[in-house]
Amino acid sequence: MKALGRHILAEYFDCDRELLNDPIQLEKFLKQAAIKSNATVVSSSFRTFEPFGVSGVVIIAESHLAIHTWPEYGFASVDFFTCGDSANPWKAHEYLKSVLKPLKTEEKEILRGVLNIDDLKFKPVLINKQKIQTDSAVCV
Repeated sequence: MKALGRHILAEYFDCDRELLNDPIQLEKFLKQAAIKSNATVVSSSFRTFEPFGVSGVVIIAESHLAIHTWPEYGFASVDFFTCGDSANPWKAHEYLKSVLKPLKTEEKEILRGVLNIDDLKFKPVLINKQKIQTDSAVCV
């Protein structure tokens, strides 16, 4: 079975509460997680909420990494979504886990875009009546 992408959903329990409310550190950590996974960072956006909590996303050429925090509970919900074969979302997860230091984690992987096609590489597709060439390393 082939899939266009891999999506790891992770929950981090009992993390450092101050760290979970620090958008600058969280952005730095998610960008580094992307690099550790062999992904290409394109951009990022992080927002702090009142009275606390941070949501942020790092856009990578291969898809995205996202985090949502609840510092009052020491909890973070994290998505690691990569397409193609070049980036490994589990490496991003392992790095982020090492810096946030949760006492407990729960994670699962979901395959995205499971298609019944023998070969997903370089299949031409029509989008808005334009023929484009898909690349297995990037989601379309």
